[in-house]
Amino acid sequence: MSNTIPNLQQWERGPKIVAVGGGTGLSTMLRGLKKYTKNLTAVVTVADDGGGSGMLRRDMGMPPPGDIRHCMESLANTEPIMQRLLTYRFTEGSLAGQSFGNLILAALNGVTGSFEEAVRQMSQVLAITGQVIPVTSADVQLEAVFENGARVVGESKIYACKKEQDCRISHVNLIPNRPKPLPAALEAIQEADLILLGPGSLYTSIIPNLLVDGIAQAIADASAPKIYVCNIMTQEGETEGYTAADHVEALLVHGVPGMLDLCLANSAPVHPGLVERYREEDAAPLVLDEERISAMGLEVVQRPVASEEGNYARHDPDKLAAAILELYRQRAMRIFRGERRYILEE
Repeated sequence: MSNTIPNLQQWERGPKIVAVGGGTGLSTMLRGLKKYTKNLTAVVTVADDGGGSGMLRRDMGMPPPGDIRHCMESLANTEPIMQRLLTYRFTEGSLAGQSFGNLILAALNGVTGSFEEAVRQMSQVLAITGQVIPVTSADVQLEAVFENGARVVGESKIYACKKEQDCRISHVNLIPNRPKPLPAALEAIQEADLILLGPGSLYTSIIPNLLVDGIAQAIADASAPKIYVCNIMTQEGETEGYTAADHVEALLVHGVPGMLDLCLANSAPVHPGLVERYREEDAAPLVLDEERISAMGLEVVQRPVASEEGNYARHDPDKLAAAILELYRQRAMRIFRGERRYILEE
């Protein structure tokens, strides 16, 4: 696997990569990708209603800033003290549990009168690589419908409800249904050289983006290769017992045909101690059932992209970015026949 970091000129002219998702998985991937290209766009869900983000959403009527902030932290090019400020969480008083970065976004939302503009201004303050775009400016709630017919509204309530119902999620919806996307999100997808979905929580970080009007179709219509980056583990309260093919199937059910070309999965073993700890949480290493995924029309590629350090089974940002860029170089060849299009090598 090539780990060559591009020089400044190559970095500035690097591929236009659009990453769609939310949560820790997306921000981890962005941290690695920013070393390879300046032209990064994160299209991020705004369905969160828990924690500090949920408090600001309820108190100030603004979209939840948490996932947006995580992405900006990963892409920021600031002094170490600013990085520490962004991630600082208050420990007492009425602000207990609230992130300082969330408060900056809330203040900018008030100053500019627009969450989209607040994100743009904060991106400039942090001198981020690329751009972060909320998928919609609508005030949306996430509803989960379970296989037994039970329903729950609110992203933060899905975990507990799934444990209580003890059955799989059938599908999720946005309320209101099919909200309008931000034009900038559609434009970035249309102009992308490479589109990535995941890694991240399947039903609460990735799929909510596909339920915004026109997003899934824009991904399918784009000429860029589309890669789904598999999670390393299943997730308690969301995808217990799921295989990689179950993840892909859920994405396609909520999206449209032709939305994915390739599935990138981790091939590195997860440390036995971590596996045991995750087992206590009803989570396990993701099983890669290649035949089922291939039958859905996707190519399957395995690379050792898991981190070898830490107390969690997560992607290594550098290994993941190198694997993604390797796949991009191998499979996407730019040619011009009146318009830009791509040919995937056999």
